[in-house]
Amino acid sequence: MSSPFLSIVIPAHNEETRLPQTLEQALAFLNAQPYEWEIVVVENGSRDRTFEVAESFRRAHPGLRVIREDQPGKGRAVRRGMLEARGQYRFMCDADLSMSIEQIAHFLPPALANVDIAIGSREARGAVRDDEPLYRHLGGRVINLAIRLLILPGLNDTQCGFKCFSAEAAQKIFPHQTLPGWSFDIEILYLARRLGLRVREVPIHWRFDANTKLSAVQDALRMIRDIFRIHANALRGRYDLKP
Repeated sequence: MSSPFLSIVIPAHNEETRLPQTLEQALAFLNAQPYEWEIVVVENGSRDRTFEVAESFRRAHPGLRVIREDQPGKGRAVRRGMLEARGQYRFMCDADLSMSIEQIAHFLPPALANVDIAIGSREARGAVRDDEPLYRHLGGRVINLAIRLLILPGLNDTQCGFKCFSAEAAQKIFPHQTLPGWSFDIEILYLARRLGLRVREVPIHWRFDANTKLSAVQDALRMIRDIFRIHANALRGRYDLKP
């Protein structure tokens, strides 16, 4: 089976409302591209009709695959999708599509070359943030400051839900991911650094979604806890990987 140029991996937990519009926009964009592609929707532990919605699109579009993961957790869903994707480039995409789908071109050759991992950034020079409440923005900056001080210096936005991996980078990183929840971004970028992979922040035009599932306080505390878990894993030799 030939490898498509691009795989778009969409983790989907209780997304029956937002997923249809996201898939329609993604399919319209991809159908206009000159390269081969696939969409991989990973439904994980939903309590609504997310799986049925995704299946209805799969039946109508042969380039779309649906994977059912029994357990919830965004990190778990992304890991499963990245390891089952076949693309030369594998793009992680939030189901709310808070970044317009056309911006994917900025993460791929020829626009971006000599990079193993491109991460969407709402803080890089040239980025635009729309409709975000001030308290959410300030809270995000406090979380990022902690991340930079404790584990990932130099990266201004590790938690944006849009990231692109070369196939080689994905195959090196995701088998060693251990965190199943929201903090998985920190772990995979930590792994990338240990492996000496080239990471680039890509400025994006992003809009705030009032229906976000993130809890500013609870998820911040979980991230701090998970940062120390990552350090503990490192001390135990869990991340002693060969480049």
